[in-house]
Amino acid sequence: MAELHVSEEFDALIGRIRAIGPLLEDNAEHSEEIGRLSDESAKALVDTGIFRIGIPAVLGGYEFSPRQAMETIAEVSYFDASAGWSFMALQLATGTTPAYLGWDVVHDLYPNVRRGHHALIAGQGTEPGTAVKTEGGYRISGDWQFASGVSMATHIHAAAHCAEEDRTLVFTLPVKQVALQDNWDVMGLRATGSIDYSIREAFVPAFYAYEATCTSPRMGGALYRLGLANMSGICHAGWALGVGRRMLDEMRALAGGRPRAAVDNQQFHAEYAQAEAKFRAARAFAFETWQQCEDTLDDGRGLSTEQETLTRLALGNATSSVHEVGQTVYRWAGTAALRRSALQRFFRDLHGGTQHVTSGPGVLQNCGKLLAGLSDGHWQFLDLVESD
Repeated sequence: MAELHVSEEFDALIGRIRAIGPLLEDNAEHSEEIGRLSDESAKALVDTGIFRIGIPAVLGGYEFSPRQAMETIAEVSYFDASAGWSFMALQLATGTTPAYLGWDVVHDLYPNVRRGHHALIAGQGTEPGTAVKTEGGYRISGDWQFASGVSMATHIHAAAHCAEEDRTLVFTLPVKQVALQDNWDVMGLRATGSIDYSIREAFVPAFYAYEATCTSPRMGGALYRLGLANMSGICHAGWALGVGRRMLDEMRALAGGRPRAAVDNQQFHAEYAQAEAKFRAARAFAFETWQQCEDTLDDGRGLSTEQETLTRLALGNATSSVHEVGQTVYRWAGTAALRRSALQRFFRDLHGGTQHVTSGPGVLQNCGKLLAGLSDGHWQFLDLVESD
């Protein structure tokens, strides 16, 4: 079994992200106005090579380890939460697609990764459409939501269930075969352009489809044995941690510039300390969990059900902890939080992110059920399936 790949490109990429951080911040308001990342922000991200972090190293990708990926997503999200969200969604689909589809698609989708010549893939794998088996492939139809970052994408990935084969597959096809709906009118994450999309009777060759529950990659290292659900957890935890750190830093900057009577009191001191502790504890739990998972993968083993439970719990805890941090910051920021500013934008984006299905109450309930010894089931995406 392939070992876990730990990239030597991590420090250099973090440096490039920090170099474009001011540009991402400067463009954040404009990106919100147009409902997608500005062309300048999009180009800056692409030019760093950041979308290589999930692509297998054998193709010229960086193939970051889980903790490296989490740190990278947090770094982008710290400068602009919507940029971080768009980036994490695009890199997840872009990186996993060749690992699970294999060499048949490389010439088309990943001709020269080192030079930046590769597909960017948006879309989502929940709420599947329908797939009908036909000669050489499938015809898929359906309506999907939340194509985050699709304004930058060349391709779409979407899940569809084939009743004839009784399995759900993830399909990759060009954006031009998809009907995009300009309907992203929301409170938070406005610049992610997470619009709905529809597909009607589009033919997809069989070698552009893989099983949605795939944990047996056709290329790449141990990372890809995690499967889509676990890798999504890495992404969303990284995003939450980047946003939480920025919220606390915004409050610190605001406190230093306000009349001291507004915040220089024992109650603020205590609540800010509690918020810092809550954030740092959530971060430590997430990184500890993924360090243990990395050790397991590097040993050639798959994650145990308890480890998968902890990855989901760590994500839910990071999301809920950062939400509480945001509430504390909002309360003490006073009317400054109401005005157009980075603080207001991050507050709105944070509340958009908390609504994602990966941090829903059902996941937390299933985590508790298993950890309390009341289930001997296994995870199937976000559901805990009981053993027969």
